[in-house]
Amino acid sequence: MKITHGNDNKTALQAKFDAQKIAFGPIMFQAAKALRDLGILEYLLKNRRSGATTEEIAKELGLSVYGVKVLLEAGLSLEMVQVVEDQYAITKTGYFLLRDELSRVNMDFVNDVNYLGMFQLQESILQGKPIGLSVFGEWNTVYEALAELPRKVRKSWFAFDHFYSDYAFPEVLPPVFAANPKRMLDVGGNTGKFSIYCAQNIPDIFLTILDLPGQVAEAAKNIEEAGFSSRISTHALNLLDGSIAFPTGYDAIWMSQFLDCFSQEEILSLLKRSYNALDENGSLFILETYWDRQAFEASTYSLHATSLYFTALANGNSQMYHSRDMMALVEKSGLKVDRIIDDIGVSHTLFQCSRK
Repeated sequence: MKITHGNDNKTALQAKFDAQKIAFGPIMFQAAKALRDLGILEYLLKNRRSGATTEEIAKELGLSVYGVKVLLEAGLSLEMVQVVEDQYAITKTGYFLLRDELSRVNMDFVNDVNYLGMFQLQESILQGKPIGLSVFGEWNTVYEALAELPRKVRKSWFAFDHFYSDYAFPEVLPPVFAANPKRMLDVGGNTGKFSIYCAQNIPDIFLTILDLPGQVAEAAKNIEEAGFSSRISTHALNLLDGSIAFPTGYDAIWMSQFLDCFSQEEILSLLKRSYNALDENGSLFILETYWDRQAFEASTYSLHATSLYFTALANGNSQMYHSRDMMALVEKSGLKVDRIIDDIGVSHTLFQCSRK
């Protein structure tokens, strides 16, 4: 299967305008964020029927007229606001940037986690390492750094990660439940959210969270607080060390938003170890976002951008994959894809796999 995507049907004038949007993109992003965070969009929303002048906004919010003026004028080009006879009003785009949880989570993730590190994108590509991560400290990957990142950065990272998975969990439970698992290995279980969710909804299941030491320590706290210490255990492991086998004896293995954190070579190692950990008739569930299986152009755009986070900050070698790549790796590992469910949650696809 060969990839086909995109076209070149714009007029030269449209294309040149889009080129300017790209050239000034970082500046306009900060303008949009300032309009949101300084309360200008909120004020316009409250006064959406009457609108408001630059002077009224400045006086109400305690800002300079100059500052409000330059931001609102940027907002005009961003189509976040419109102005009629000096009265500014919020547009639909401005409303979504202010109130839509998806847009807020994405903007905070870009600003707090990615913005400074993206200045090292080219160097990250040249070296094959997440050079941008150095803005926060010296680590090999962001996963080693999570427990030590600044509070605001951690908050935005986890908000981004959990937003997408939280919407998917209720929809993936029925196919998981249908497999009737008794012992499940949650690989890359992070803070334990999915395992706790499973324990709450599948009464007789026992789970093991497999992740890095820092992550399982945090997961253990969350498990204890949720009251599931008797049914959810943790197992610390360097997932990148292909010589270390996974614990065995599981009739189900779960990987949610996990494999996109690794290179194709590393994914193959993880899948082969999953094969060995899985009972003969067990199921491996892979929940991922594939850019080629999206229903909306906005989702594909967001996933292509998220790939560059992996390049510059996360690990330097992974991405949001095309589903073709993942299916090929599953087959190469000795497993096979039995079932594919698209349109889960915001943008996920579930692969249900088994041994060949």
